[in-house]
Amino acid sequence: MTTPLSPPPSTLSIARARIGALVDHPRTQTFIMTIIVLNAITLGMETSSPLVAQFGTLLYAFDAFALTVFCIEIGAKLIHRDIRFFKDGWNVFDFLVVAIALIPASGPLAVLRALRILRALRLLSVVPAMRRVIGSLITALPGMGSVFTIIFLVFYVAAVLATNFFAGTFPEWFGTIGASLYTLFQVMTLESWSMGIVRPVMEIHPHAWAFFVPFIMVTTFAIVNLFIGIIVDAMQSQHSEEQDTLQADNRELLAGEDTILAEIRALRAEVQALRGNNT
Repeated sequence: MTTPLSPPPSTLSIARARIGALVDHPRTQTFIMTIIVLNAITLGMETSSPLVAQFGTLLYAFDAFALTVFCIEIGAKLIHRDIRFFKDGWNVFDFLVVAIALIPASGPLAVLRALRILRALRLLSVVPAMRRVIGSLITALPGMGSVFTIIFLVFYVAAVLATNFFAGTFPEWFGTIGASLYTLFQVMTLESWSMGIVRPVMEIHPHAWAFFVPFIMVTTFAIVNLFIGIIVDAMQSQHSEEQDTLQADNRELLAGEDTILAEIRALRAEVQALRGNNT
């Protein structure tokens, strides 16, 4: 009993496969990365009037060339993957970044011209290591949301206390809850917190250190470090998942090889049996 042969692939399918192989080729990806980096540099150079006056034509020509390369890349991916192209979030990101550059930047839309620098962010989708980092950040978002809530509660309580304590003597810094929140944010970042804010306050309120020091200890050295812990844990989890996936793929590959070897042995045994019968 013979198994029916599968129909040969069409010319379109072969062409799409070749286009996909060309776009995903490491050399092509390296070329795209190089164009992204060079385009980011030239866009930065366009902010300098002397450089634009001297090399403006060359800079604008390279910008048009880079945009053409990106459009060809996106078009090739669309041809290869069809509607599946939009199922990948990174592909959608690349598509939007390139599409923004195609909008005519004239009149009220002239501000969109400045958004061309967003093309540099395409490195996030092209470089695998950067994609893993962004994936880890996205994975860590739920935990980071909880930390943001804790920080907001601590800041709000501290702002109400600071407004009640210091509004009368330092209205510019603590006159309202909004002003207190901004001042406390500056204190949390340790930007001129001692000589600029706390020591002047302590000249009138000698015991103000009892408020600011615990605030710094809680926010700067405790809660903020939770972000680092959450992100590191997310990166380790994603790395472990990648390792598990790789090991599973290797096991499937080995299982497939074992199956093929078993079939080859069975065929060899059948061939030997047929030879024995013929003799």
